[in-house]
Amino acid sequence: MSETTPQPPHAPHLGGPAPHPGPPHPGPPHPGPPHPGPPLLATPVLGPPAPQLTGPGFPQPVTPPATPVQQPVPVPHPPAADHPTAPQPQPPAPQPPAPQPPTPRTPTPQAAAPQPATEAPRTLQYRFDGPEGAPVLVIGPSLGTTWHMWDRQIPELTQHWRVFRYDLPGHGGAPAHAAPSVAELADRLIATLDGLGVQRFGYAGCSIGGAVGADLALRHPHRVASLALVASSPRFGTADEFRQRGVIVRTNGLEPMARTAPERWFTPGFAAAQPAIVEWAVQMVRTTDPGCYIAACEALAAFDIRDHLGRIGVPTLVLVGAEDQVTGPAEARTLVAGIPDARLALVPGASHLAPVEQPAAVCDLLLTHFSTAWQDAPTAAPAAPLVPGPATPAAPFAPLAEIAPAPDAPEAVGPQRESRHERGVKVRREVLGDAHVDAVNASADPFTEDFQELVTRYEWGEAWSRDGLDRRTRSCVTLTALVASGHLEGLAAHTRAALRNGLTPAEIKEVLLQTAVYCGIPAAGAAFTIAQSVIQEETTPPA
Repeated sequence: MSETTPQPPHAPHLGGPAPHPGPPHPGPPHPGPPHPGPPLLATPVLGPPAPQLTGPGFPQPVTPPATPVQQPVPVPHPPAADHPTAPQPQPPAPQPPAPQPPTPRTPTPQAAAPQPATEAPRTLQYRFDGPEGAPVLVIGPSLGTTWHMWDRQIPELTQHWRVFRYDLPGHGGAPAHAAPSVAELADRLIATLDGLGVQRFGYAGCSIGGAVGADLALRHPHRVASLALVASSPRFGTADEFRQRGVIVRTNGLEPMARTAPERWFTPGFAAAQPAIVEWAVQMVRTTDPGCYIAACEALAAFDIRDHLGRIGVPTLVLVGAEDQVTGPAEARTLVAGIPDARLALVPGASHLAPVEQPAAVCDLLLTHFSTAWQDAPTAAPAAPLVPGPATPAAPFAPLAEIAPAPDAPEAVGPQRESRHERGVKVRREVLGDAHVDAVNASADPFTEDFQELVTRYEWGEAWSRDGLDRRTRSCVTLTALVASGHLEGLAAHTRAALRNGLTPAEIKEVLLQTAVYCGIPAAGAAFTIAQSVIQEETTPPA
């Protein structure tokens, strides 16, 4: 049985959700030329129908029976999984003109009604698959994907669990209410599960979905029975990388990200052999809301739990593709070294989206882990253990990739109150970037280090950390002040900062035009020259 809706029912329902106002998720047959292998379980919500996977290791999909319910708004629907047609929710924010995104999935009274700009939604768009009485397994997607990235695992997983999948804001037709942090995504997920009466669950998530699972294990350990982190990391690359990605999307739209997604997600051999899946992946990114994508990049830029891994006290599987160039085996081993009861699974022949590229191997590993490492509900207030637990029992069947034992975990470092200096370092890096701050620190010597300490504590730990102005406004003020004072040596760094803080090139141009009136044409002309060079460098998509 499958059902979808972005809204929780009014009354909690133990063991699964109550009936929902929208119809179940349908799915059409899979058009296109025949392939030797069976078709995918589901087609993506937006873009073309899901392609067929060919070759060994792709199980035959199982279509669960649908429970028809009344359609609140009779409109055309894009294709989705497991049923003939799909419901349609509130349309997303406007997209780039090519391709035009179809209207999304499930309408509800709350989604259709306009919300005040200051009111953020507290739930996520989701669907259930599997028997209502089974334990709940929550599965989270990667950035730029939808819940359909897990379609190939659903037939097997739903034989043991009631599987709950969700979409990130602005992905897969979900309402485009951006979440600024991983913690906010986790809070919305908890609110959604609370509305459904789901108190305890297993969790598996890919990339940013894994980050959400780690946050849940740290802040809500009594809710998580078992954890699987797929293609995840305690810190995703560098903050500069993700903020740069946000700058590119803000300036050029999602087309550069869509065009380069296949090389980040799949091995070259898989991409060459499965062009239909490559096109499906590109369409998923193209039909994502740009603002929500940028917000997710900001959330990943700020995510760093390296000092808190020892507080994750649930049995954890860390699963990674052997050829993942985004969050590869090195990041996976960092997770395994830090989490007390963690095991490593290396999947051969897979890159970042291992559940799509090697579905059978990933499914076997998840079945093994969640069947043998599911913690009973705690009887007292939860406390995160800081010592390794017993080894996971042997699997009842042989998976296609092996789970290795974890090394000894280091001692956890408890949270400490943030000092003015620490806050200043954090804000300075967020605004100016790690590369700039690292260069300044490297050039410091005994003569200048006290001055740099002063700058960090008072400029960044005080002025830039105040709540009275947002960072976009502070960037406008700073650019104007630099031009007015003639201190153009700082303009390049603060033009980069303005782009990271959300100003577009057009808005920076307006700021500099304003300075031409009040600060003089020569000063503004020099500023335009500097800003133009920086903007071209920062907003040009990678080749």
